[in-house]
Amino acid sequence: MDDRESNIERSPLDVTRRIPAMIVAAAMVSLATGIAASRGVAAASEAARTEYLPSISDLMIATIQPRHERLWQAGQNKNWEFASYELGNLHGAFNRIGLAHSTVHDIPFPEMIASVTKQPLDELNSAIRSKDGIAFAKAYADLTGACNSCHQALNHGAVVIRVPGRQSASDLGISDASRD
Repeated sequence: MDDRESNIERSPLDVTRRIPAMIVAAAMVSLATGIAASRGVAAASEAARTEYLPSISDLMIATIQPRHERLWQAGQNKNWEFASYELGNLHGAFNRIGLAHSTVHDIPFPEMIASVTKQPLDELNSAIRSKDGIAFAKAYADLTGACNSCHQALNHGAVVIRVPGRQSASDLGISDASRD
């Protein structure tokens, strides 16, 4: 038998000897992967604890103010379908702000929002359903006044909301929709 044949005969034995080393290497890779994954979970967990929560002011400017203005424009244009849509959005946005910020100055914020907005929102809903522009204007002014009373109660009296006195600068075509 020449040297090549003897090497071929030894190869299976060499592979058998290498199997424990391969198992150890695979175990090390699995262990390293597990450690990295657990660190990733810990990092994700840490990120969740430090997740950004917009302030009440941020949420008011981003969600309430535009809906308040679009609701007014829809009422002025007698676009009752869109007014109803925006009224629902406005009510939902108030609810979400209360969920995001459960207390303000030790006051339960969702209850404060509800106590201030319930009556004017109900009156707006009634005016929209009856397609009554005069009742809508009164209910809208009442809602605006309720917002300002809340600002006063929270020591943010510098924030004064008003009934829009101009056409919207929004790119939303509220007056283009069909009207009843």
